[in-house]
Amino acid sequence: MRIPDFLSEKGTIGFVAPAFGCNIEPYKSGFASAGEKFTKLGHRLDIGPNCYEGCGIGISNTPEKCGQEINDYFAKEEAEVLLSCGGGELMCEVLDHIDFAKLKELPPKWYMGYSDNTNLTFLLPTLCDTAAIYGPCAPAFGMKTWHPAIQDAYDLLRGSKKTVHGYPLWEKESLKTPENPLEPYHTTEPRILHLYPEDQAVHVKGRLIGGCLDCLANLVGTKYDQVQKFADRYQDDGFIWFLEACDLNVMSIRRALWQLSHAGWFQHVKAFLIGRPLQFGEELFGLDQYEAVLSMLREYEVPIIMDADIGHLPPMMPLVSGAMAELTVEQNEIEIQMQI
Repeated sequence: MRIPDFLSEKGTIGFVAPAFGCNIEPYKSGFASAGEKFTKLGHRLDIGPNCYEGCGIGISNTPEKCGQEINDYFAKEEAEVLLSCGGGELMCEVLDHIDFAKLKELPPKWYMGYSDNTNLTFLLPTLCDTAAIYGPCAPAFGMKTWHPAIQDAYDLLRGSKKTVHGYPLWEKESLKTPENPLEPYHTTEPRILHLYPEDQAVHVKGRLIGGCLDCLANLVGTKYDQVQKFADRYQDDGFIWFLEACDLNVMSIRRALWQLSHAGWFQHVKAFLIGRPLQFGEELFGLDQYEAVLSMLREYEVPIIMDADIGHLPPMMPLVSGAMAELTVEQNEIEIQMQI
C-alpha cells in the first residue's frame, strides 16, 4: 500500500469537485472561509475549475470535466494534497473518465472526502494500492471554530496525528443554514457505542477499508469491483471494514450488506466498524438499524461496533482507507491507531 507524503508546513492544498461543487449556500461561504483559514495557516490554495460549478446533474459539472479535473490534479506536482468540495449523488458517472492506470503510476497523493467521494477513497486503495482519507470535505474547515474532529483531519493531513478517538457528543440536528453557513457542529447527543458480542472489549489489528454503503453497493459487479483481488492481496493483514449509510433506510442497509457479502467482499474480515446512519432511529416492519446490520454480519463471528463516529452525523473520525490499523474499544471508548 502506497502512503502519500503529508502536507508540508507551507504546502499547497488542491481543491477538486468530482461530486458537488460549492456554488450555493451554505457551501459557498463555508468553502471561502476554509480557504481563509488554510491561508492563515500558511498554505497556498489551488482551486480546481469545477469547485464553484453547479451545472452538472448530481455532480459539479459534466462527468468528462469532473474526471479531467481529477486526472489533472493528481498529476499536478504543486498540489501536495487534494480535498473534495463536497459529497454528491452521481460521482459514479465520473469513474469512466478517471485514468486509474495513470493514477497508479503517478506518485501517491492524499485525497480526502466522504459520502459520494467513496468512489475515490475506496477505489484508490483497491485499484491503485494508494491510501486515501475518509474524512470531512473542504467547506467543513470553514466553520467558525474547528471541532476537534476537524482539527484531527487537518493534523492527519499534516502527518502530526495518526491515532484518533471517538468524540463525547454528536450532532442530531445541524444549526448550519444558508443564512448561517459557518455554524460549528451542534453536538448534543452522547456517543453510545453498541457492541456485538455485547460487553466485550475489542482489540484487533487489520487493514482499514470501507466508506459509504450507498456507493459501495453500487460498485458491486462493475469493472471497478476488484475487491476479491484486493482482499487476497492483503489477506495476511485481515480487514477492519468501516461502513456508514446516507440515504439508505434500514431495509436498504440490510439489502446492501447482503449484496456485499454475497459478492465475497468480506473475506478475511477481522471486525466491522459501523457509523451512525443518517436515518438514525428509523424502524421499518420491526427492523431497526442494529438488527439490519447484525442480521447480515453476525455470521462472520467477528466484533461489530455500531454507532461509531463515522459518516453523515458528525463529528467523524478521519480514517485512512487502505492503512493498517489497531482498533481498541472498551467501556464506550474507541481508539484507532493508524500505521502510516
